[in-house]
Amino acid sequence: MRRRTPLILIVGLMLLLCAEFLLPRLPRPLDLPPPQAVTTTNPLIGVHTRLTGVGDEAYIRRTLEQVRAMGAPWIVELFPWAYVQPRSRYGFDWAGADMVIAHARQQGLTVVARLDLVPAWARPPRTTDRYLDPQHYADYAAYVVAFAERYRPLGVRHLIIWNEPNLRFEWGERPPDPGAYAALLKVVYPAVKAAVPDAIVIAGALSPGGELDGGQTRMDDMQYLASLYDAEAGPFFDMWAVHAYGGQVPPDAPPAPEQVNFRRIELVHALMERFGDAAKPIIVTEGGYNDHPRWSAAVRPADRIRWTIATYEQARRYPWLAAVALWQFSTPFATRSYPDAWNFVAPDGTPRAIYDAVRAYAHGETGTATHDGIITTVP
Repeated sequence: MRRRTPLILIVGLMLLLCAEFLLPRLPRPLDLPPPQAVTTTNPLIGVHTRLTGVGDEAYIRRTLEQVRAMGAPWIVELFPWAYVQPRSRYGFDWAGADMVIAHARQQGLTVVARLDLVPAWARPPRTTDRYLDPQHYADYAAYVVAFAERYRPLGVRHLIIWNEPNLRFEWGERPPDPGAYAALLKVVYPAVKAAVPDAIVIAGALSPGGELDGGQTRMDDMQYLASLYDAEAGPFFDMWAVHAYGGQVPPDAPPAPEQVNFRRIELVHALMERFGDAAKPIIVTEGGYNDHPRWSAAVRPADRIRWTIATYEQARRYPWLAAVALWQFSTPFATRSYPDAWNFVAPDGTPRAIYDAVRAYAHGETGTATHDGIITTVP
């Protein structure tokens, strides 16, 4: 008995040491509020949030509460592959995604998940986190499948495969290649559908506009989409994502091939119709107006308010449009430059005039309001 006592003590100490190292790694319980529902007069209203990598649960909770209170049922959020599988294909770190999705669910929000950014182990040395080669298409597909399986029970069905692949930057500093992107969809789509049949696989939105540098920096978005259909990618997505920025014109300005504005989505739909894909819905995952006082591409704050509300209202005219998620709801820090002027809410949670105006519109309020010296009329 005496001989066993030191052994028991040693084993006990070893277990305590293991617990000291292992227990802090366990995710702490989330501070979830009671379930809520979005009240809105326009179920197409959405925003693109910027919560990835924040890790501050209070900030995430406050942000999503404000989205719900504004009357927006939809959010688009990035869930990087590089964050979930940073070291290898054999493990997953879901803590960050779990936090965002759990809080979004409690607020009654529909999450549209953008899935991209490549971990270092899945790309060659000295490449960017947008570089995905065919050798790792199956690894990326496995991540998308794991994401879909984990979060479908929590209501997440919408999965965006990549972002702006017609840009050299977003395609890993390589010339845009619609054939390669079509090949990626052909790997991802059947894998996801086999695992989660009712998942909605969304083809990644393109950077809107014509070619830059002969197509080496940006391939014309309409040409890229047509090339995808030529590469027989049509059966391998359920919905098409579009970035529909308004530029410096109102959202009812007529579309034209050389014009980047909101109604460019009509050209996208017409092209899909030409290829026999008119039944597939479109979703706007970025868009809107910037009201920075010194940026040459910005608009006046009062115009931004009127045109943003008009954008959400115009969306009702398109039976094939699923939602309009505008860029961007808020960021956890200020850049002190023009990117801040996309925001609906300041980093500290203070609503900007655009937030108050959209909230009033979404709740059916009418009349004239003043915020920060801006007089706003809500139709």
